[in-house]
Formats: sequence, structure tokens, C-alpha cells
Amino acid sequence: MELILLFVLIALAWFWLDSMDKRERAILLGQELASRFNLQLLDETVACNKLWLARNRRGHVQFLRTYAFEVSASGAERLHCHLVLLGNQLGEWHIPPYQQPME
Repeated sequence: MELILLFVLIALAWFWLDSMDKRERAILLGQELASRFNLQLLDETVACNKLWLARNRRGHVQFLRTYAFEVSASGAERLHCHLVLLGNQLGEWHIPPYQQPME
């Protein structure tokens, strides 16, 4: 019984550390996407709103995480965006159309 409890605790600790690492990766990718389109990543944060298991190109099972984040072109409006990580790789992303502010 103690071995099972120890295994569960180790698995939970690994999942928590892996989730924190992927969150940091998602923040960096969100910043890169925002700067690519001359947008500002709001609140410097992203939130994981979906977690699934999926297979990568080699057929290995990995976590598929969808992160939601917000960007702004002018600081006034918020655009709701998302990106998808399969393991550590960016799978897809979406930034809705927006108008560039007049300077």
C-alpha cells in the first residue's frame, strides 16, 4: 500500500512540475506570437483550459494542452487567443483579426 501511495505522490509531483514547465513555454510562445503581430500580451500570463492525451508524429502519447491568453493592439480592447502545445511543441494557435490603431 505504501508503494502505491509513493508512486501516486511521485506521479503527481512530476505532473505538477511538467505543467509549470509547459506554462512557462506557453508564456514565451504567447509573447513571441504577440510581438510577431505588433500586439501586447496582456497580464503576462496564459491559462491552461484544456488537457487531453494525444499522439505525436512518432506515435508517442503526450499531453495536449490548450492555453488561452489575451492580447491588445491599443491597450483598450482585449483579443481572446489560444495556442496548443503537444508535449513541448507548438501545434496550432489563433489570434483573431483586428484593426491596427491609427498613429
